[in-house]
Amino acid sequence: MTWLVIGTGPAGLAAIKSFRQAALAVEAVERHADVGGQWLYGADSSAVYASTHLISSKKTTAFADFPMPSDWPAYPGHAQVLQYLRDYAAHFGLTPLIRFNTSVQTLTREGEGWRATFSDGSTKPYAGVVIANGHLTDPLLPKVPGEFSGRVMHAKDYRTPDIFDGKTVLVVGMGNTGCDIVVDAIHRAKRVLWSVRGGNHFVPKFIAGKPADEGNHKPKRFILPKKLRAMLHEPLLRLLVGPPERFGLPRPQHRLYDRTPIVNSLVLQHLGQGDVQLRKPVREFRGDTVVFADGREDKADLVLFATGYRITFPFIDDLAVLNWQAAKQSPQLHLNIFPPADNNLFVAGLLEGAGVGWAGRALQTDLIAAYVKARQKNPAAASAFRSSIVAGCAQSSEDRGEHGIFVDFLHYKRDLQAAIAALS
Repeated sequence: MTWLVIGTGPAGLAAIKSFRQAALAVEAVERHADVGGQWLYGADSSAVYASTHLISSKKTTAFADFPMPSDWPAYPGHAQVLQYLRDYAAHFGLTPLIRFNTSVQTLTREGEGWRATFSDGSTKPYAGVVIANGHLTDPLLPKVPGEFSGRVMHAKDYRTPDIFDGKTVLVVGMGNTGCDIVVDAIHRAKRVLWSVRGGNHFVPKFIAGKPADEGNHKPKRFILPKKLRAMLHEPLLRLLVGPPERFGLPRPQHRLYDRTPIVNSLVLQHLGQGDVQLRKPVREFRGDTVVFADGREDKADLVLFATGYRITFPFIDDLAVLNWQAAKQSPQLHLNIFPPADNNLFVAGLLEGAGVGWAGRALQTDLIAAYVKARQKNPAAASAFRSSIVAGCAQSSEDRGEHGIFVDFLHYKRDLQAAIAALS
């Protein structure tokens, strides 16, 4: 019986390839007319904007068996990334297995498997489903008291900086997207305000002319605990980049490898030059005025919230099948993949953590395929891994970010590799 993959971003493409290489019947559905997921610039589900580049270098981002071209820049832009994913799908013969312009409307349990109902009204039973629908589609907009007379938008709808021309712009949020948009706005807006809440660590893209992240990815027989790595690397960053608080930003309250860092040195330069003015969190709107938590008020023409996304699975009615946690607004999954119930539902690509790259997502899908295969060929190993799934889902995710899906890339990839080996 065939397996279904939902979505053809990097994780979805990896899933098709993993199942195919494991000699498991597989097909995929993609609601757009092309592969790429988030990297399909201009698609309604994409959060990519014109100035988007990778924040991890091409060597640490690319699939292990399909490097990016050597003549590409270290941090390719979105158009090159999309072409890379198209080339990956073509190179491994994945495209014929994809049904484009088709979305899944519902998944319904049927026996040991699932029945999918599609946007064209057709239905089909499947042995199981790999969900790779991404988690940067449903924007999270905070509820701010009052009414704002100008334009309010989320970063999800931002594409080009011409919308800032001659305006006073307030950007809310200090993730990598918020920092990018602040830099974009500075070159077009009359005035740029930046509302931040918590602090974060800043990492340069280059050190001594080489991508800064490559050193962390050299093969190692022994992986230092992330706390010790943070203790070693944080002083170096504060020397190379400078403490964020020197630029007026809050001091980060977490260690370097506990959250995704900011990979943007330009925004610090603009802060140092006075091109952007920092503000406290937004308290309320009053017509064309924004009131901040410290009582300060500023008039603005446009407010852009770079405040993250909701994790959603719109085709599943009862999210209990994915061990949904209301407090985190996310599923609690072993290795960010497996729910505790043995229900032939798996999730790929649902994680946060710089350094995992697409090679890490391919390890996820290789593990899913290895587990499915082991249930047929090596039931003892599959049963032992099933016990690990149940135990893993019972562990706390309190120290793994807002949604409980952050991973330390070195330990995470090692754990995936060990699980694959145990099932092989």
